[in-house]
Amino acid sequence: MHQGRKLEQMLLISTMLFFGFASAQKVIQLSYCSVNDNDLRMDCKYAVPAESPEPFCKYTQGERLFDTTDPDEEQHAPFKKRAKVRIFPGNNCRLLFRNLPNGKSNFTCNIKLPDSATASKTSVVEKKLLLPCSAWSVLLQSCSGLLLTLMTLPVLVEILWL
Repeated sequence: MHQGRKLEQMLLISTMLFFGFASAQKVIQLSYCSVNDNDLRMDCKYAVPAESPEPFCKYTQGERLFDTTDPDEEQHAPFKKRAKVRIFPGNNCRLLFRNLPNGKSNFTCNIKLPDSATASKTSVVEKKLLLPCSAWSVLLQSCSGLLLTLMTLPVLVEILWL
């Protein structure tokens, strides 16, 4: 009898842990493009559990903070006039970063709900390979968007032949 009670408790705890982790926030996609020749726009799409408060979003490079929506954190001084982070409808956290240096740079998007672990995703951006911001460049960076385009192409060709 004592063994059965322990098993029930373990099952209850493991179920709570599973649903706790399954409902946590996560970063779905990180895409980027150039706004001008020297400016970067990075969009961080994320998912949060239904009826959650708006999460805090920040972009970092190692320990250096580009910018954040959390009023309790302070932006790294050299980025105060160069970086701005805002959350947009549709669970999108956007970084605008002025004067992107030549070469490769790491950018990490961090999404955090109060009393929860941080979800993050990192991308390496190479300035000379940046595409200008347009619907097409964002579509190309999204695997699901590219797959959708490739899947609908035969349908569009069929319609033209009718």
